[in-house]
Amino acid sequence: MLKRANIYIQLAALLILSISCNSKQEKKDKLQHMTQSITASQILGDSNYRAISYGGYRDSTRDVQPTISELKDDMRILSAMGIKVLRTYNTKLKKASNLLQAISELKKEDSGFEMYVMLGAWINCKDAWTDIPPNHEEEDEAGNKAEILRAVELARAYPDIVKIIAVGNEAMVKWAENYYVQPSVILKWVNYLQNLKSEGQLESNLWITSSDNFASWGGGDSLYHCSDLEKLIKAVDFVSLHTYPMHDTHYHPVFWGVLESELHIKKSKAIERAMKRAVLYAQKQYHTTKKYIHSIDSTKPIHIGETGWASESTGHYGAEGSKACDEYKEGLYYMMMRKWTDKERISCFYFEAFNEKWKDQTDPKGSENHFGLFKINGEAKYALWNEVDKGLFEGLSRNGNPIKKTYQGNFDKMLEDVELPPIKQLR
Repeated sequence: MLKRANIYIQLAALLILSISCNSKQEKKDKLQHMTQSITASQILGDSNYRAISYGGYRDSTRDVQPTISELKDDMRILSAMGIKVLRTYNTKLKKASNLLQAISELKKEDSGFEMYVMLGAWINCKDAWTDIPPNHEEEDEAGNKAEILRAVELARAYPDIVKIIAVGNEAMVKWAENYYVQPSVILKWVNYLQNLKSEGQLESNLWITSSDNFASWGGGDSLYHCSDLEKLIKAVDFVSLHTYPMHDTHYHPVFWGVLESELHIKKSKAIERAMKRAVLYAQKQYHTTKKYIHSIDSTKPIHIGETGWASESTGHYGAEGSKACDEYKEGLYYMMMRKWTDKERISCFYFEAFNEKWKDQTDPKGSENHFGLFKINGEAKYALWNEVDKGLFEGLSRNGNPIKKTYQGNFDKMLEDVELPPIKQLR
């Protein structure tokens, strides 16, 4: 009798174990199916899928590509802070394919890991980045075609990860003097990709866009308004818009500075008010552009493909210029922009995740090298101090370094490096 009872107990245990294993496998299969089938239309605008711009280069040249291991370290860090969508910038460098491979490996290692990509295809005009004056009326057809074809290849290889292809990065804005093209060029390649979708050669729910300055999308000078831009607005699945109040603290500082009435309050509070005005400036650019776009296509979704604030500058935005760049201002801008875009259901591919020092090789303290929320060594800037306090990065590292706060988390010490913006005159 006792022997029979033991057999029944063993059978029951095996049945429970079998049910448990099947349940775990079903959950894994369900999650894998979800990540395979989820679309850009579901991701964009959902604050549960926060977005960021990602380079990941650690050296002073992009000839040194981040390794798969380094990319996986970065993905774990970004995932820990709630990032689930990345934006990349071109396909010709190995980093694009390596990044997708790294994400794919992480998904196999952990069925709960989620990360999606807006894959950027770089677009140039003819003779861009050469000693020959760039020809803005023609394109670098061979180079552009190669970028697009690589994007197509990667989107086909990783349909569970690549959810968006962006044709060009600030490729239409006139101040991009080294490489800008006419809207007809972007339209050509957007239509090419849309045709591949309609022919079944790309996933039908893959979204196509172009990522460009708000002015290029019609939100500024009317010189950008043309029939090809109107056709482009109708052709893309959504508009990816850039807005950079930080740059305009020098180029168009109508919003920038502290009021004389704010000089008697604490420096930190006066700066906070100045940063609120900077965010309002970004919101105005967004809404002005939205008004123009919706006059052409009232249904077109609009998300922020880039916005950011550098933490250091020796140029126009430093101590001898607009005094815009430090960790405090960067942190305030980041937190305020996240709060606004989350509330309005706008995806914001914040620029950027980590500092990159290849962008301004002649000046290590140039602003372009310091847009990251993390330093290259993995230190979390003021924008992410709260996340460090929450323990989100416990056990994670970058370049072998644990994730710690800059300034050892000393707010007053950080504030010593923060300058009050110029006095703003009321008009």
